[in-house]
Amino acid sequence: MAFNSYTALKASIASFLARDDLTAQIPDFIALAEARMSRELKTRTQVKRATAATIANTEFIILPTDMRQVKNVKLNSSPNKQLNYVTPNVYYERYPSTGGGTPSVYTVIGAEIGFRPIPDSVQTVEIIYTDEITPLSDTVATNRVLQQHPDIYLYGSLAQAHAFLMDDARATQYDGLFSRIIEEIKNQTDAERFSGSLSISTSYSGA
Repeated sequence: MAFNSYTALKASIASFLARDDLTAQIPDFIALAEARMSRELKTRTQVKRATAATIANTEFIILPTDMRQVKNVKLNSSPNKQLNYVTPNVYYERYPSTGGGTPSVYTVIGAEIGFRPIPDSVQTVEIIYTDEITPLSDTVATNRVLQQHPDIYLYGSLAQAHAFLMDDARATQYDGLFSRIIEEIKNQTDAERFSGSLSISTSYSGA
């Protein structure tokens, strides 16, 4: 497709709609499509790695602001130590003491990640996670999803546009195309997934 920027995407959406009175609404249609993509897409290019230092005798540290799902957490010690995810209830039940030591489990509460036993020294934590889609705007001309899958942006935005226009038939048509592309991307991601996938006990998926 010919569009690979925010400006070109908006122009293409207007062309498909064959209307010139929705200029102010088109950014909202794009943002609504992005909200659904952020909830449903899990592409390989959304996987990131971040490191953070614990603070001695401090239980929680802040997660990356763009984090959607924690995939893996380990201590970059010698040797490296894999940490297992537990729910907050299990976290507090299994390790009720506030005594320090080397962490073996983690949990996620709000925008923070907690470790127990509570770190008794400064240690480097490596977090592998999936991020949110970077929203397009007048200052963010493109992102990885638009570059690789421009059709999902177009059809998702058109579905929102026709819902706004109360054209149920076309909204359903474009929503179907949008949903199909999401599934195709998921299937492609599954096919490309590297071996040695993480067990469920090491990962956390946010609400």
